[in-house]
Amino acid sequence: MHALRAAAAGRTASPSTARLINDRIALQLLQSEGPLTAGQLTSLTGLSRPTVADLVDRLQAAGLIAVVGESGARRRGPNAKLYGIVADRAHLVGLDLRAHSVTVAVADLLGRVCAERTVPIGPDDPPGRAVATALAALDAALDAAGAGRPQAIAVGAPGLVDPATGRFGGTDWIPAWHAALVGALQDRTAAPVLLENEVNLAALAEQRDGAATDRDTFVLLWLGHGTGAAVVLDGRLRRGASGGTGEIGFLPVPGTDGLPTAGGCDGGFHSLAGSAAICALAAAHGLRPGPPAPGAAPDADAGADTDADAPPAESVVRAAVAADGGGDAFLDALAARIALGVAAVCAVLDPGCVVLGGEIGRSGGDALATRVAGHLARISPLATEVRAGTVGGRAVLHGAVLAATDAAQNELFAPAR
Repeated sequence: MHALRAAAAGRTASPSTARLINDRIALQLLQSEGPLTAGQLTSLTGLSRPTVADLVDRLQAAGLIAVVGESGARRRGPNAKLYGIVADRAHLVGLDLRAHSVTVAVADLLGRVCAERTVPIGPDDPPGRAVATALAALDAALDAAGAGRPQAIAVGAPGLVDPATGRFGGTDWIPAWHAALVGALQDRTAAPVLLENEVNLAALAEQRDGAATDRDTFVLLWLGHGTGAAVVLDGRLRRGASGGTGEIGFLPVPGTDGLPTAGGCDGGFHSLAGSAAICALAAAHGLRPGPPAPGAAPDADAGADTDADAPPAESVVRAAVAADGGGDAFLDALAARIALGVAAVCAVLDPGCVVLGGEIGRSGGDALATRVAGHLARISPLATEVRAGTVGGRAVLHGAVLAATDAAQNELFAPAR
Protein backbone atom coordinates (compact mmCIF):
# COMPACT_ATOMS: atom_id res chain seq x y z
CA MET A 1 0.00 0.00 0.00
CA HIS A 2 2.85 2.40 0.83
CA ALA A 3 4.40 1.70 -2.57
CA LEU A 4 1.19 2.68 -4.29
CA ARG A 5 1.01 5.89 -2.31
CA ALA A 6 4.63 6.67 -3.15
CA ALA A 7 3.99 6.01 -6.81
CA ALA A 8 1.02 8.35 -6.75
CA ALA A 9 3.01 11.04 -4.94
CA GLY A 10 5.97 10.75 -7.29
CA ARG A 11 4.11 11.74 -10.44
CA THR A 12 1.03 13.56 -11.60
CA ALA A 13 -1.57 10.87 -12.23
CA SER A 14 -4.36 11.08 -14.73
CA PRO A 15 -7.86 10.90 -13.22
CA SER A 16 -8.26 7.26 -14.32
CA THR A 17 -4.86 6.28 -12.90
CA ALA A 18 -5.65 8.06 -9.63
CA ARG A 19 -8.92 6.13 -9.36
CA LEU A 20 -7.10 2.83 -9.91
CA ILE A 21 -4.54 3.66 -7.25
CA ASN A 22 -7.21 4.72 -4.76
CA ASP A 23 -9.29 1.61 -5.43
CA ARG A 24 -6.30 -0.68 -4.92
CA ILE A 25 -5.35 1.05 -1.66
CA ALA A 26 -8.90 0.62 -0.36
CA LEU A 27 -9.03 -3.04 -1.39
CA GLN A 28 -5.71 -3.77 0.28
CA LEU A 29 -6.96 -2.18 3.47
CA LEU A 30 -10.15 -4.23 3.37
CA GLN A 31 -8.06 -7.35 2.89
CA SER A 32 -5.62 -6.65 5.72
CA GLU A 33 -7.98 -4.98 8.21
CA GLY A 34 -11.26 -6.73 7.46
CA PRO A 35 -14.58 -4.92 6.96
CA LEU A 36 -14.39 -1.14 7.33
CA THR A 37 -16.79 1.77 7.24
CA ALA A 38 -16.49 4.58 4.71
CA GLY A 39 -15.33 6.80 7.55
CA GLN A 40 -12.58 4.36 8.50
CA LEU A 41 -11.49 4.13 4.87
CA THR A 42 -11.34 7.92 4.77
CA SER A 43 -9.16 8.02 7.86
CA LEU A 44 -6.84 5.18 6.82
CA THR A 45 -6.34 6.28 3.20
CA GLY A 46 -6.17 10.03 3.79
CA LEU A 47 -8.59 10.51 0.91
CA SER A 48 -11.50 12.93 1.01
CA ARG A 49 -14.99 11.75 1.88
CA PRO A 50 -16.34 12.37 -1.64
CA THR A 51 -13.42 10.42 -3.14
CA VAL A 52 -14.04 7.48 -0.79
CA ALA A 53 -17.77 7.60 -1.55
CA ASP A 54 -16.98 7.40 -5.28
CA LEU A 55 -14.59 4.48 -4.91
CA VAL A 56 -17.05 2.59 -2.71
CA ASP A 57 -19.69 3.00 -5.42
CA ARG A 58 -17.25 1.81 -8.12
CA LEU A 59 -16.12 -1.23 -6.15
CA GLN A 60 -19.68 -2.19 -5.32
CA ALA A 61 -20.70 -1.88 -8.97
CA ALA A 62 -17.77 -4.13 -9.93
CA GLY A 63 -18.94 -6.74 -7.43
CA LEU A 64 -15.69 -6.54 -5.48
CA ILE A 65 -17.11 -5.22 -2.20
CA ALA A 66 -20.49 -5.34 -0.50
CA VAL A 67 -22.18 -4.24 2.69
CA VAL A 68 -21.46 -6.96 5.24
CA GLY A 69 -22.90 -5.39 8.38
CA GLU A 70 -23.01 -2.26 10.47
CA SER A 71 -20.57 -0.70 12.88
CA GLY A 72 -21.28 -1.29 16.53
CA ALA A 73 -20.36 2.21 17.68
CA ARG A 74 -23.06 4.08 19.54
CA ARG A 75 -23.93 7.23 17.66
CA ARG A 76 -26.94 9.30 16.72
CA GLY A 77 -28.77 8.09 13.67
CA PRO A 78 -28.21 4.80 11.90
CA ASN A 79 -24.98 2.86 12.36
CA ALA A 80 -22.43 3.19 9.59
CA LYS A 81 -22.33 0.47 6.95
CA LEU A 82 -19.42 -1.96 7.01
CA TYR A 83 -17.91 -2.84 3.63
CA GLY A 84 -15.99 -6.03 2.96
CA ILE A 85 -14.43 -7.79 -0.01
CA VAL A 86 -16.76 -10.26 -1.76
CA ALA A 87 -14.53 -13.28 -1.23
CA ASP A 88 -16.47 -15.59 -3.54
CA ARG A 89 -16.31 -13.06 -6.38
CA ALA A 90 -13.58 -15.31 -7.80
CA HIS A 91 -11.74 -18.50 -6.96
CA LEU A 92 -8.13 -19.49 -7.47
CA VAL A 93 -6.14 -22.71 -7.45
CA GLY A 94 -2.84 -23.80 -5.95
CA LEU A 95 -1.19 -27.11 -6.88
CA ASP A 96 1.69 -28.93 -5.21
CA LEU A 97 3.28 -31.47 -7.55
CA ARG A 98 5.30 -34.30 -6.04
CA ALA A 99 7.01 -37.22 -7.71
CA HIS A 100 4.10 -39.56 -6.94
CA SER A 101 1.17 -37.32 -6.01
CA VAL A 102 -0.55 -34.01 -6.59
CA THR A 103 -2.44 -31.85 -4.11
CA VAL A 104 -4.98 -29.28 -5.29
CA ALA A 105 -6.38 -26.45 -3.18
CA VAL A 106 -9.20 -24.13 -4.28
CA ALA A 107 -9.39 -20.83 -2.41
CA ASP A 108 -11.52 -17.71 -2.50
CA LEU A 109 -10.36 -14.21 -3.37
CA LEU A 110 -8.98 -13.71 0.14
CA GLY A 111 -6.89 -16.88 -0.10
CA ARG A 112 -9.07 -18.93 2.23
CA VAL A 113 -9.03 -22.58 1.16
CA CYS A 114 -12.51 -23.84 0.33
CA ALA A 115 -11.72 -27.35 -0.92
CA GLU A 116 -8.72 -29.62 -1.28
CA ARG A 117 -7.90 -32.92 -2.95
CA THR A 118 -4.80 -35.14 -2.95
CA VAL A 119 -4.40 -38.02 -5.39
CA PRO A 120 -1.57 -40.51 -5.87
CA ILE A 121 0.25 -40.86 -9.16
CA GLY A 122 1.53 -44.36 -9.89
CA PRO A 123 5.28 -44.62 -10.53
CA ASP A 124 4.57 -46.41 -13.82
CA ASP A 125 1.64 -44.24 -14.92
CA PRO A 126 2.19 -42.78 -18.39
CA PRO A 127 2.06 -38.96 -18.55
CA GLY A 128 -1.40 -38.97 -20.11
CA ARG A 129 -2.91 -41.01 -17.29
CA ALA A 130 -1.15 -38.93 -14.64
CA VAL A 131 -2.44 -35.71 -16.19
CA ALA A 132 -5.99 -37.08 -16.37
CA THR A 133 -5.82 -38.07 -12.69
CA ALA A 134 -4.60 -34.62 -11.68
CA LEU A 135 -7.23 -32.80 -13.75
CA ALA A 136 -9.96 -34.97 -12.26
CA ALA A 137 -8.76 -33.97 -8.79
CA LEU A 138 -8.84 -30.32 -9.83
CA ASP A 139 -12.39 -30.61 -11.15
CA ALA A 140 -13.50 -32.39 -7.98
CA ALA A 141 -12.01 -29.65 -5.81
CA LEU A 142 -13.63 -26.91 -7.91
CA ASP A 143 -17.00 -28.67 -7.65
CA ALA A 144 -16.62 -29.08 -3.89
CA ALA A 145 -15.87 -25.36 -3.56
CA GLY A 146 -18.80 -24.39 -5.78
CA ALA A 147 -16.36 -22.63 -8.07
CA GLY A 148 -16.38 -22.13 -11.81
CA ARG A 149 -13.41 -21.12 -13.89
CA PRO A 150 -10.50 -20.19 -11.63
CA GLN A 151 -9.21 -16.65 -11.81
CA ALA A 152 -5.60 -17.80 -11.47
CA ILE A 153 -3.62 -21.03 -11.01
CA ALA A 154 -0.22 -21.39 -9.34
CA VAL A 155 1.80 -24.60 -9.56
CA GLY A 156 4.68 -25.55 -7.28
CA ALA A 157 7.04 -28.22 -8.58
CA PRO A 158 10.64 -29.38 -8.18
CA GLY A 159 13.28 -28.40 -10.70
CA LEU A 160 14.34 -25.25 -12.50
CA VAL A 161 11.76 -22.80 -13.81
CA ASP A 162 13.11 -20.43 -16.44
CA PRO A 163 12.15 -16.91 -15.29
CA ALA A 164 12.14 -15.66 -18.89
CA THR A 165 9.65 -18.21 -20.21
CA GLY A 166 7.90 -19.45 -17.07
CA ARG A 167 8.55 -23.02 -18.21
CA PHE A 168 10.58 -25.88 -16.85
CA GLY A 169 14.26 -25.81 -17.64
CA GLY A 170 16.69 -28.70 -17.22
CA THR A 171 13.88 -31.24 -17.04
CA ASP A 172 16.04 -34.37 -16.95
CA TRP A 173 15.27 -35.02 -13.29
CA ILE A 174 11.56 -34.17 -13.09
CA PRO A 175 8.65 -36.48 -13.93
CA ALA A 176 7.43 -36.03 -17.52
CA TRP A 177 3.85 -35.62 -16.33
CA HIS A 178 4.69 -32.39 -14.48
CA ALA A 179 5.37 -30.47 -17.71
CA ALA A 180 2.45 -32.21 -19.41
CA LEU A 181 0.08 -31.15 -16.63
CA VAL A 182 1.19 -27.52 -16.78
CA GLY A 183 0.59 -27.56 -20.53
CA ALA A 184 -2.85 -29.11 -20.08
CA LEU A 185 -3.78 -26.44 -17.52
CA GLN A 186 -2.72 -23.70 -19.93
CA ASP A 187 -4.74 -25.28 -22.74
CA ARG A 188 -7.96 -25.62 -20.79
CA THR A 189 -8.23 -22.15 -19.24
CA ALA A 190 -7.69 -18.52 -20.13
CA ALA A 191 -6.61 -17.82 -16.55
CA PRO A 192 -2.92 -17.23 -15.89
CA VAL A 193 -1.05 -20.42 -14.96
CA LEU A 194 2.01 -19.56 -12.88
CA LEU A 195 4.76 -22.18 -12.54
CA GLU A 196 7.19 -21.75 -9.65
CA ASN A 197 9.91 -23.80 -8.00
CA GLU A 198 8.50 -25.39 -4.86
CA VAL A 199 11.17 -24.04 -2.51
CA ASN A 200 10.49 -20.51 -3.73
CA LEU A 201 6.82 -20.98 -2.87
CA ALA A 202 7.74 -22.28 0.57
CA ALA A 203 9.79 -19.10 1.07
CA LEU A 204 6.76 -17.03 0.09
CA ALA A 205 4.73 -18.85 2.75
CA GLU A 206 7.40 -18.22 5.41
CA GLN A 207 7.64 -14.56 4.35
CA ARG A 208 3.90 -13.92 4.54
CA ASP A 209 2.75 -16.19 7.36
CA GLY A 210 5.77 -17.91 8.90
CA ALA A 211 9.17 -17.38 10.43
CA ALA A 212 10.26 -14.47 8.20
CA THR A 213 7.31 -12.08 8.43
CA ASP A 214 9.60 -9.42 9.92
CA ARG A 215 12.39 -9.84 7.36
CA ASP A 216 12.76 -8.22 3.94
CA THR A 217 15.96 -10.19 3.31
CA PHE A 218 16.41 -13.84 4.21
CA VAL A 219 17.27 -17.26 2.82
CA LEU A 220 15.10 -20.33 3.23
CA LEU A 221 17.26 -23.46 3.39
CA TRP A 222 15.08 -26.43 2.46
CA LEU A 223 16.13 -29.68 4.11
CA GLY A 224 14.01 -32.61 3.01
CA HIS A 225 14.70 -35.67 0.88
CA GLY A 226 17.00 -33.33 -1.02
CA THR A 227 18.31 -29.84 -0.37
CA GLY A 228 17.44 -26.48 -1.87
CA ALA A 229 17.28 -22.82 -1.03
CA ALA A 230 15.21 -19.75 -1.84
CA VAL A 231 16.62 -16.24 -1.73
CA VAL A 232 14.55 -13.18 -0.81
CA LEU A 233 16.41 -9.85 -1.05
CA ASP A 234 14.78 -6.52 -0.23
CA GLY A 235 11.39 -8.19 -0.17
CA ARG A 236 11.73 -9.77 -3.62
CA LEU A 237 12.26 -13.40 -4.54
CA ARG A 238 15.45 -13.76 -6.61
CA ARG A 239 15.45 -16.56 -9.18
CA GLY A 240 18.68 -16.02 -11.08
CA ALA A 241 19.36 -15.92 -14.83
CA SER A 242 18.16 -19.49 -15.43
CA GLY A 243 15.99 -20.01 -12.36
CA GLY A 244 18.80 -21.82 -10.59
CA THR A 245 19.29 -19.57 -7.59
CA GLY A 246 19.28 -21.82 -4.54
CA GLU A 247 20.43 -25.10 -6.13
CA ILE A 248 22.55 -25.56 -3.05
CA GLY A 249 22.72 -29.33 -3.40
CA PHE A 250 25.46 -28.74 -5.99
CA LEU A 251 27.54 -26.62 -3.62
CA PRO A 252 31.04 -28.11 -3.19
CA VAL A 253 31.73 -28.48 0.53
CA PRO A 254 34.35 -30.23 2.65
CA GLY A 255 33.51 -33.63 4.09
CA THR A 256 32.23 -35.37 0.95
CA ASP A 257 33.90 -38.07 -1.12
CA GLY A 258 34.15 -36.03 -4.29
CA LEU A 259 32.69 -33.16 -6.25
CA PRO A 260 29.25 -32.72 -7.80
CA THR A 261 28.86 -32.80 -11.56
CA ALA A 262 26.58 -30.99 -13.97
CA GLY A 263 24.45 -34.13 -14.08
CA GLY A 264 24.07 -34.77 -10.35
CA CYS A 265 24.77 -33.26 -6.96
CA ASP A 266 26.33 -36.31 -5.31
CA GLY A 267 29.54 -35.02 -3.78
CA GLY A 268 28.00 -31.61 -3.05
CA PHE A 269 26.09 -30.30 -0.04
CA HIS A 270 23.35 -32.79 -0.89
CA SER A 271 25.72 -35.60 0.15
CA LEU A 272 26.01 -34.09 3.62
CA ALA A 273 22.47 -32.91 4.29
CA GLY A 274 20.16 -34.98 2.07
CA SER A 275 17.86 -37.56 3.63
CA ALA A 276 20.07 -40.58 2.95
CA ALA A 277 23.12 -38.82 4.37
CA ILE A 278 21.22 -37.79 7.51
CA CYS A 279 20.02 -41.34 8.11
CA ALA A 280 23.56 -42.66 7.67
CA LEU A 281 24.83 -40.08 10.17
CA ALA A 282 22.10 -41.09 12.62
CA ALA A 283 23.00 -44.76 12.26
CA ALA A 284 26.62 -43.92 13.04
CA HIS A 285 25.36 -42.41 16.30
CA GLY A 286 23.25 -45.44 17.11
CA LEU A 287 19.93 -43.86 16.20
CA ARG A 288 17.25 -45.45 14.05
CA PRO A 289 14.21 -43.88 12.36
CA GLY A 290 10.95 -44.06 14.24
CA PRO A 291 7.40 -44.04 12.88
CA PRO A 292 6.25 -40.93 11.01
CA ALA A 293 4.48 -38.27 13.00
CA PRO A 294 0.71 -38.82 13.24
CA GLY A 295 -0.99 -37.19 10.29
CA ALA A 296 2.29 -35.98 8.83
CA ALA A 297 2.63 -35.70 5.09
CA PRO A 298 6.02 -35.92 3.44
CA ASP A 299 7.50 -32.70 2.20
CA ALA A 300 8.21 -31.97 -1.43
CA ASP A 301 11.31 -33.48 -2.98
CA ALA A 302 13.37 -30.32 -3.25
CA GLY A 303 16.65 -30.16 -5.11
CA ALA A 304 17.89 -31.45 -8.41
CA ASP A 305 18.87 -34.94 -7.35
CA THR A 306 16.38 -36.26 -4.83
CA ASP A 307 16.20 -39.55 -2.97
CA ALA A 308 12.61 -40.58 -3.60
CA ASP A 309 13.15 -43.85 -1.73
CA ALA A 310 15.40 -42.46 1.01
CA PRO A 311 14.90 -43.58 4.63
CA PRO A 312 12.68 -41.35 6.77
CA ALA A 313 15.22 -38.80 7.98
CA GLU A 314 12.46 -36.64 9.42
CA SER A 315 11.53 -39.27 12.00
CA VAL A 316 15.10 -39.84 13.18
CA VAL A 317 15.66 -36.10 13.65
CA ARG A 318 12.38 -35.80 15.51
CA ALA A 319 13.34 -38.76 17.70
CA ALA A 320 16.74 -37.19 18.44
CA VAL A 321 15.11 -33.93 19.54
CA ALA A 322 12.78 -35.86 21.85
CA ALA A 323 15.52 -38.10 23.27
CA ASP A 324 16.16 -35.92 26.33
CA GLY A 325 19.87 -35.56 25.62
CA GLY A 326 20.35 -38.94 23.97
CA GLY A 327 20.38 -37.40 20.50
CA ASP A 328 22.56 -34.39 21.26
CA ALA A 329 25.73 -35.74 19.64
CA PHE A 330 23.85 -36.54 16.43
CA LEU A 331 22.11 -33.15 16.35
CA ASP A 332 25.43 -31.38 16.88
CA ALA A 333 27.04 -33.32 14.04
CA LEU A 334 24.09 -32.63 11.75
CA ALA A 335 24.12 -28.94 12.67
CA ALA A 336 27.82 -28.74 11.83
CA ARG A 337 27.09 -30.12 8.37
CA ILE A 338 24.19 -27.76 7.77
CA ALA A 339 26.30 -24.82 8.93
CA LEU A 340 28.74 -25.44 6.06
CA GLY A 341 26.03 -24.76 3.53
CA VAL A 342 24.65 -21.82 5.50
CA ALA A 343 28.11 -20.24 5.80
CA ALA A 344 28.62 -20.42 2.05
CA VAL A 345 25.27 -18.73 1.43
CA CYS A 346 26.05 -16.04 3.98
CA ALA A 347 29.50 -15.34 2.53
CA VAL A 348 27.90 -14.47 -0.82
CA LEU A 349 24.56 -12.91 0.19
CA ASP A 350 24.88 -11.81 3.84
CA PRO A 351 21.10 -12.25 4.34
CA GLY A 352 21.19 -11.74 8.11
CA CYS A 353 18.59 -14.49 8.56
CA VAL A 354 18.38 -18.11 7.44
CA VAL A 355 15.19 -20.12 7.93
CA LEU A 356 15.48 -23.91 8.13
CA GLY A 357 12.52 -25.38 6.27
CA GLY A 358 11.49 -28.72 4.84
CA GLU A 359 10.86 -31.87 6.82
CA ILE A 360 14.25 -31.76 8.55
CA GLY A 361 14.01 -28.10 9.48
CA ARG A 362 10.50 -28.64 10.80
CA SER A 363 11.32 -31.73 12.84
CA GLY A 364 14.58 -30.24 14.16
CA GLY A 365 12.83 -27.07 15.26
CA ASP A 366 14.57 -24.64 17.57
CA ALA A 367 16.87 -27.38 18.91
CA LEU A 368 18.49 -27.81 15.50
CA ALA A 369 18.35 -24.11 14.53
CA THR A 370 20.14 -23.09 17.74
CA ARG A 371 22.91 -25.60 17.10
CA VAL A 372 23.33 -24.48 13.49
CA ALA A 373 23.60 -20.87 14.67
CA GLY A 374 26.33 -21.86 17.13
CA HIS A 375 28.42 -23.65 14.51
CA LEU A 376 27.84 -20.83 12.04
CA ALA A 377 29.12 -18.22 14.50
CA ARG A 378 32.40 -20.12 14.74
CA ILE A 379 33.07 -20.26 10.98
CA SER A 380 31.48 -17.05 9.67
CA PRO A 381 32.18 -13.45 10.75
CA LEU A 382 28.72 -12.35 9.56
CA ALA A 383 25.99 -11.98 12.15
CA THR A 384 23.23 -14.32 10.98
CA GLU A 385 20.09 -15.38 12.80
CA VAL A 386 19.04 -18.99 12.21
CA ARG A 387 15.35 -19.75 12.66
CA ALA A 388 13.23 -22.85 12.38
CA GLY A 389 10.50 -22.66 9.77
CA THR A 390 6.99 -22.42 11.18
CA VAL A 391 4.64 -22.90 8.22
CA GLY A 392 4.93 -26.68 8.45
CA GLY A 393 4.70 -29.52 5.98
CA ARG A 394 2.23 -27.75 3.70
CA ALA A 395 4.47 -24.80 2.94
CA VAL A 396 4.59 -25.42 -0.82
CA LEU A 397 0.81 -25.64 -1.18
CA HIS A 398 0.36 -22.63 1.07
CA GLY A 399 2.81 -20.66 -1.05
CA ALA A 400 1.02 -21.72 -4.24
CA VAL A 401 -2.30 -20.44 -2.87
CA LEU A 402 -0.64 -17.15 -1.92
CA ALA A 403 0.88 -16.77 -5.39
CA ALA A 404 -2.45 -17.51 -7.05
CA THR A 405 -4.21 -15.07 -4.72
CA ASP A 406 -1.77 -12.34 -5.68
CA ALA A 407 -2.31 -13.03 -9.39
CA ALA A 408 -6.10 -13.03 -9.06
CA GLN A 409 -6.15 -9.82 -7.06
CA ASN A 410 -3.73 -8.12 -9.45
CA GLU A 411 -6.17 -8.83 -12.26
CA LEU A 412 -9.41 -8.04 -10.48
CA PHE A 413 -8.16 -5.12 -8.40
CA ALA A 414 -6.83 -3.37 -11.53
CA PRO A 415 -3.45 -2.14 -10.26
CA ALA A 416 -2.04 1.03 -11.70
CA ARG A 417 0.60 0.55 -14.39
